[in-house]
Amino acid sequence: MKKSAQNYQIDNLDKNILSELMNDARKAYSEIAKRYKVSPATIHVRVEKMRAAGIIKGTHLAVNPKALGYEVCCFIGITLRQAGDYPSAIAKLEKLEEVIEAHYTTGQYNVFIKILTRSIDDLQNILINRIQAIPEIQSTETLISLQQPIKRDLQP
Repeated sequence: MKKSAQNYQIDNLDKNILSELMNDARKAYSEIAKRYKVSPATIHVRVEKMRAAGIIKGTHLAVNPKALGYEVCCFIGITLRQAGDYPSAIAKLEKLEEVIEAHYTTGQYNVFIKILTRSIDDLQNILINRIQAIPEIQSTETLISLQQPIKRDLQP
């Protein structure tokens, strides 16, 4: 039976393991074990239990978008024509590779997305010809990110 994250109580060792792996997902379990004075098997078991509980969702490689030529990061608030348009609008937005995040929100916008583009010209093209062309979208407001002074993962 799979434990849910709600039923799994993490302790200080689990928090330390998460912190270590969040800083370097490739860190050897033996290094973590040595630092916290437990066996590598203990680290392995704890990690597997946190995976089973859904606390650890996987590992990923972090890429620097600017190093790949993506110079423009922006956020777009989207107002849908009708609330029922949400599923089809999301399906269409999901097909746009520039859309890297989408959030269903309360407040002024129904959906808030984050996109990366290579240039302002690309942003204009994507906005006018691909995003605003989606029939379910009534209006948009674009906010261009000038810099990202804070970026961090949730600490356990």
